[in-house]
Amino acid sequence: MKFGIDRLLEDAALRKPLAGKRVALLAHPASVTQNLTHALDALAGLPDIKLRAAFGPQHGLRGDKQDNMMESPDFIDPAHGIPVFSLYGEVRRPTDAMMDTFDVLLVDLQDLGCRIYTFITTLRYVLEAAAAHQKAVWILDRPNPAGRPVEGLTLRQGWESFVGAGAMPMRHGLTMGELARWFIVTLALDVDCRIITMQGWQPESAPGYGWPLGECAWINPSPNAPNLWMTRCYAGTVMLEGTTLSEGRGTTRPLEIFGAPDIDAKALIKIMRTMAPQWLAGCRLRECWFEPTFHKHAGKLCAGVQIHVEDTAYDHAAFRPWRLQALAFKALRLQQPDYPLWRDFPYEYELDRLAIDVINGSPLMREWVDDACAVPEDLEAIARVDELAWEKERSAFLLY
Repeated sequence: MKFGIDRLLEDAALRKPLAGKRVALLAHPASVTQNLTHALDALAGLPDIKLRAAFGPQHGLRGDKQDNMMESPDFIDPAHGIPVFSLYGEVRRPTDAMMDTFDVLLVDLQDLGCRIYTFITTLRYVLEAAAAHQKAVWILDRPNPAGRPVEGLTLRQGWESFVGAGAMPMRHGLTMGELARWFIVTLALDVDCRIITMQGWQPESAPGYGWPLGECAWINPSPNAPNLWMTRCYAGTVMLEGTTLSEGRGTTRPLEIFGAPDIDAKALIKIMRTMAPQWLAGCRLRECWFEPTFHKHAGKLCAGVQIHVEDTAYDHAAFRPWRLQALAFKALRLQQPDYPLWRDFPYEYELDRLAIDVINGSPLMREWVDDACAVPEDLEAIARVDELAWEKERSAFLLY
């Protein structure tokens, strides 16, 4: 198969509308060609492209920052001599001066298929800025490695944030190109937007189910996105960022494991299997031990759980990571009712709301966990309504 960047590089006819235009690129470390050349370097080598600027999202154009709320500065690219503007530094939205540097913005960002991943919000912001400044945007499309399944509660009105760009469920099942089409319609944007589609993407095909496993190399789009297995778990394990439990940062398997020094992981798994075995389908859970080298519980031995989605037990259609992680929280609350589970700290510059609620786009999941009388069927009922509605809504925007 071919990603959008490779089609653009190989086909001069596709690039023809860029003739005489000042071009900018929004990219990150995973913005590479099939031969692993970074998109900035590949585009700069084309004589018919006038590359005038570049933009970097959270974690930077080349990948320089490890954690959330660690900002990247603007700089001049040493190889190409063009300004590189940070959209996760002094500003989140491109300024007028930044927008004045180009006529067409190429967006080449590898997403993880999860609403909370901030590249989605950056996409929204540049589309809005392009509409306001009458600039063109081209999306160089890439796979959604989590594939087409939809899961989770839809973000409620008033809960928009940098980790919640719009009213979609946690796992949205769209590519960046498809998301751009959705943003343009739902936000009523008058913007010249072109999608350079992929060739041969088959999101229902094994073994990758969204990612062309064995055909294309995996490059971390952010420091803690090291492999395909993490992307499968991420729509659930990202919620750990709003808790006191470690999500495995500071280990070699971030966002595939979770735990803490003061939990009984074996008993936790047993409660989960008793409460809602149907929410654990499509994967295997394993009790494990780990010691983070940094971040939460650094230097402490943690009892934990690893979510295995890399072997023959994996069932792409059955695996539901958001439900699985919500169930783990519920099981811990039953096991230790007074456990200090929810982390109270500024999260993506949201200062007056609990991080877990910002992540979920409402307090509904947390309230379900904390309600001693609530059962899995209660959360299932509201989540399923949201998921079915989204599946219907997104159908008009699918390109593959």
